[in-house]
Amino acid sequence: MGTVKGKIIRGVGGFYYCLTRDATSFAAGSGIIYECRAKGIFRKDDIKPLVGDDVVISVLDEENRLGNIDELLPRRNSLIRPAVANVDQAMVVFSLHSPRINRTLLDRFLLMMAVRDIPVWLCLTKTDLVREDAVAALVDTYEQCTEGVLPVCNVTGSGIRSVRAAMKGKTTVLAGPSGVGKSSLVANLFPDADPEVGSVSKKTERGKHTTRHSELFYSDSETFLLDTPGFSSIDLPDLLPEELSGYIPEFQPYLGQCRFQMCTHIHEPDCGVREHVGDDIDEGRYESYRGMFDELNQRAIRQGMKKR
Repeated sequence: MGTVKGKIIRGVGGFYYCLTRDATSFAAGSGIIYECRAKGIFRKDDIKPLVGDDVVISVLDEENRLGNIDELLPRRNSLIRPAVANVDQAMVVFSLHSPRINRTLLDRFLLMMAVRDIPVWLCLTKTDLVREDAVAALVDTYEQCTEGVLPVCNVTGSGIRSVRAAMKGKTTVLAGPSGVGKSSLVANLFPDADPEVGSVSKKTERGKHTTRHSELFYSDSETFLLDTPGFSSIDLPDLLPEELSGYIPEFQPYLGQCRFQMCTHIHEPDCGVREHVGDDIDEGRYESYRGMFDELNQRAIRQGMKKR
């Protein structure tokens, strides 16, 4: 019945749901979705289609919207966790209350995206449950190392317009821990999508109903949102410890002001970075750096021992 180009918007149990990119109603926020299987050649070559992949599908049954994925078109980029492809930017969501923001986890996410050269917006939810000065302090800190900070309240809808503006014309991956209000945010952004939303369990402080599979939402032919499952931990990227400082934006103006060329910014005297901690460099961000540096250093030592 012919082939057509599409984009994978969801993958569950070996089935891939592909939105056709040439549907006449696509620009209006709707389109034709085909349920597809991937050809065996992908498994043979150890290639797994990802949500966000642009594909060529062969239509097997037009009436029942069934097809096969014949070809994966070239990816601009891809992520392992969350497992998505062809993203322009990330929007990481953390709540300010129940659960409180985990800055160590946030800083690890920012590092992971920096290594992949993917810009990040920080969305802070549940702003109605904390003091305004607490929100302002986080905005001041993280505007230095992100594209911007977007405080929102999913209950009142405050800040949703700013989130839409940040997404406009981009493919955005939405990520964050469980229970922070990601599903409620998607419901506000795409009211017709009707995502499953539940309250936070008091025992675990996790959402009772959480996203289990990456899924793509779209408002027009140029604006996509990839909603991904919540995470509770993030592995550090494959970096040498001495490379870490190059991915901390606040450090950049001061890296040439250290006495030693190979300064770790941990213990050396006359360190240009440490001299600005508590001033231009947030103390919490610096402590995250120290923790990540130590972890990378211990990893390098272990790998060195294995090589011997």
